[in-house]
Amino acid sequence: MKSTAAERLEIGELAGRYGLATHVLRHWEAMGLLSPARQGNGRRRYGPEDEARVALIVRAKEAGASLEQIRDLVTAGSGERRREILVRHRTELARRMERLRASMEMIEHVLDCPAEDFFDCPQFQVMLGTGPARPPHEHA
Repeated sequence: MKSTAAERLEIGELAGRYGLATHVLRHWEAMGLLSPARQGNGRRRYGPEDEARVALIVRAKEAGASLEQIRDLVTAGSGERRREILVRHRTELARRMERLRASMEMIEHVLDCPAEDFFDCPQFQVMLGTGPARPPHEHA
């Protein structure tokens, strides 16, 4: 469904809605992520479909996707291919979430650790992967 000229936004309007600089939208266009309509004077005009794509790009970037991954997704050509890409991204996202969870556990340990300097804590060293395994809060 194509939008009418009245429904189309200028680059600054669309960028502003998402807290982006206009050069970001131009970069995304150069990467093949966006393809706005052009007025007779060459000015970009963005319709609802462009805004939906910007929202998708912003959300995907927040989830850790690279612009290349996002381009692969939006240019995949079929729903099946898009799902394959999303399955791979979901697997990587789950790995990242596990690393974040482990980092949070390490921070929680450090904040509750009785060692004067947590760098001296054997459990902290274990959490870093640099010390022998010990039960939690066993300090030398």
